Amino acid sequence: MLKINKSSHLIDKVTYFPTANCDARPQGCHIDTIIIHCISLPKGVFGNNNVIDLFTNNLNVSHDPSFESLKNLKVSAHIFIKRSGEIIQFVPLNLRAWHAGDSSFKGEKDCNDFSIGIELEGSTDESFEDFQYIQLKELINALKLSYPKIVDNNIIGHSEISPGRKTDPGPFFDWSKIKN
Repeated sequence: MLKINKSSHLIDKVTYFPTANCDARPQGCHIDTIIIHCISLPKGVFGNNNVIDLFTNNLNVSHDPSFESLKNLKVSAHIFIKRSGEIIQFVPLNLRAWHAGDSSFKGEKDCNDFSIGIELEGSTDESFEDFQYIQLKELINALKLSYPKIVDNNIIGHSEISPGRKTDPGPFFDWSKIKN
């Protein structure tokens, strides 16, 4: 069972790669939303450390032509779940990760302020692994315990907060596997 350490705001017993791509949440902000994303670098290529390198500002953009557009990009998510089910954390949950970009949800702009961003290793063109769903479901349950304002209706895809700009986690993501 996953547990969140209330003093460090880290998930116990998961790999932690700290990133500079985060900052303080606005004063009085309450975490009430989880945003599901997907990423692979290059798209559709799995099992490498390129996402970790991107989120920690160590991506060598010369390794693939598709990386050129990522040059000097400063992004992060709180959590990344690999296809194997391995969970990696980049940002303590009390801080704001830079995952949502230009976004709004229920009339509130800047979703990074009040959300936790979870990236799944994958693409919008294919299904996700059962290991990922199992870990994601367990993680969501732990987050709900620590942040009781998170409810199923506030567990959404990147596409819902940035329509027309983002499409992830995509049509192959099975929402029924994570919502109670």
